[in-house]
Amino acid sequence: MPEGDAPPQPSSRAREIVRGGYDTHVHVAPDVMTRRIDDTDLARRCAEVGLAGFVLKSHYVPTAERAAVVRKNVPGVDALGAITLNASVGGLNPVAVEIAGRQDARVVWLPTVDSANQRRSRAADPPGAKPPMWAALQDELRAQGMEPPAVEVVDEAGRLLPQTDAILRLVAAHGMTLATGHLDAREIVTVVEAALERGVREVLVTHPEFTSQRLPVDVQRHLAGRGALLERCFTTPHTGKVSWQQLLDNIRAVGAAHSMLSSDLGQPFNPPVEDGLALLADRLLAEGFDEDEIRTMAVTNSRRVAGVPT
Repeated sequence: MPEGDAPPQPSSRAREIVRGGYDTHVHVAPDVMTRRIDDTDLARRCAEVGLAGFVLKSHYVPTAERAAVVRKNVPGVDALGAITLNASVGGLNPVAVEIAGRQDARVVWLPTVDSANQRRSRAADPPGAKPPMWAALQDELRAQGMEPPAVEVVDEAGRLLPQTDAILRLVAAHGMTLATGHLDAREIVTVVEAALERGVREVLVTHPEFTSQRLPVDVQRHLAGRGALLERCFTTPHTGKVSWQQLLDNIRAVGAAHSMLSSDLGQPFNPPVEDGLALLADRLLAEGFDEDEIRTMAVTNSRRVAGVPT
């Protein structure tokens, strides 16, 4: 969104369609970079627009403690915590996952900014795409000589590493949702199939259209057939990392029943976080999706990921 431009406003129809949904992918303050809104104010805004809750995502720190404070201070909005298994929490660290589970964290993201795939993929952003805010921080750490080794999830032959297996078993034991982070297609297929075999109840393929994923549609269909949900993030096309047409084509090819809408918002230059699901709904309505399909993606499936009844 260019500076000075007013953000787009969701329609009242879109607001009503996504009412009761969770935004399961938000980046808000406090954080190590500037954010548009903090978690408590976001909870109040969600209450005003009819969203049931959100999952606090950080690439660097666990968020279950924050979520508990938000729930106490803004009753009626279900703020949920998470952990992302990057270097700052020890990578594939079973102790960190166990503690997160005991604190009622909802989502465990596999490595994102420190995944081997993301390290390889930085140069793959299309011309004109707005880079993610974490890219600058990663560059600063590298310049200071503090870039850790990439967090691997499979070995050179593509087999699940023992520490990955341990993480999947902990996610299953605590009833948490597993999200695939910024892994590549081969890693994602291996991890998803292993997670489901080990009893993980909900598996979410993180923004498969993102520049470091770019999952082919046949792979997306395969994962959906195994029971995984495919996450469709507002920011991915909004910031030019993929065309809107490609995102829409992928949803149609895989099916609304296997897709889930989220925003991935919180950046100060992007629209308000609480508008993300409704803005996606408006775009989908304009492209011929019906209200039931959108509600399935925005409400039914987001509540699955959040672990609450639909």
